[in-house]
Amino acid sequence: MPYVLGLDIGNTGTAATVARRRGDAWARPEVVALGGRSAVVPSVLHLAPDGSLRVGEPATDDRSGTTRDFVRRVGDDVPLLLGGEPCPPETLVAELATWVVHRVSAHEGAFAEAVVLSHPAGWGPHRRDLLHRALWNLDLRNVTLLPRTVTVAESHAARGFPGTTAAVYALGGNTFEAALVRRNARGRYETFGLPQGLETLGGTDFDEALAEHVRAALGRELAGPAGGEAYPALRGLLAECDRVKRELTIGTETDVMLTLPSGPVRVPVTRAQFEDMIRPAVRATVDLLVQTVHSAGLTPAQLDGVLLAGGSARIPLVTELLAAALPVPVEVEPDPQLTAATGAALAACQVVSPRPRRPAPVPAAAPAGDAGPAVPAWRHAEPDLPLTGEPPARPPVRITPLNLPKASRLALARGRGRDRDREG
Repeated sequence: MPYVLGLDIGNTGTAATVARRRGDAWARPEVVALGGRSAVVPSVLHLAPDGSLRVGEPATDDRSGTTRDFVRRVGDDVPLLLGGEPCPPETLVAELATWVVHRVSAHEGAFAEAVVLSHPAGWGPHRRDLLHRALWNLDLRNVTLLPRTVTVAESHAARGFPGTTAAVYALGGNTFEAALVRRNARGRYETFGLPQGLETLGGTDFDEALAEHVRAALGRELAGPAGGEAYPALRGLLAECDRVKRELTIGTETDVMLTLPSGPVRVPVTRAQFEDMIRPAVRATVDLLVQTVHSAGLTPAQLDGVLLAGGSARIPLVTELLAAALPVPVEVEPDPQLTAATGAALAACQVVSPRPRRPAPVPAAAPAGDAGPAVPAWRHAEPDLPLTGEPPARPPVRITPLNLPKASRLALARGRGRDRDREG
């Protein structure tokens, strides 16, 4: 069955959705379980001992062949090391995208008719061009890049959000984005104003704040004679705190559970306690969103709503502080971690089957037949983003790691992965 693929590669997690064609229409996007039972796979690449390139956290504590946090490094001229090999960050993003595309195609029995990949709203032409080139080098040539804020807005619109102008609040694993979107003449969303963000704040910081609370509560046990033996058990503390954080989005109290040498321990945590731990950080994100609105010459009352995305956006305190700062509806989907990927798939449907648009006035000097096909606005031009901080124009630079030598373990791993996909 023909389908399109929406892909959201975040700095900590990657999600994908597919929309299948049913007759002349497209069905609602469905989530792809990239991580087995989990809908989200960690945005982590590592070289296994056998030389194969794999996605996700390695099973061992050896991190020498592992790389992460590469999405926000796109545009950095300094390459990252993976298994001792220098790799530009955009190549690593493209490798992860390739893995997703092949994994989905193996399940669907064919490649997607179109792929839309979301990226941070603050990216300008330089970063987008780098990623396009990296995708092209890996034979991904039907990929459209869209700002994450646009795909978030598309997902909310499909669920019934009727607004024309909105603020997008995207709180991920360790980054935060704030941007404004509006509907253009073709009825599609586009980014305007100056997107802003924090690259050192997200859900992992909330996990660490909770972990610090647990360490303080267990202070005596950790300081005792057997304290040193307890540290191996604390390696899974952050993962346990992530679970507790998710539970507290629904319940009002729960326990952090650990197994120490002295036996199982429970540290009770209430939602009120957790919110006190993270309130200053959440307030900083809300203040930045308000600043983004004012910097565009708008007042909060001129917005039609605030659209949320990102795993940590489900925390009740986020909605509470946003509602207090902005007198407009705050919209959050049941699983905001999948919002951007869902909107990307919806946008991909428009790449394949664009909706008819109202005819635009044709300049007198141009023949009527030059108006062009009815395609989404973002196929014609990039969003209206300032180029502040972008490198100046310069001749194309060929980065050697994009064309890895034949003996490269990365190249060999890529080949083995594609062979397995064809066999499957």
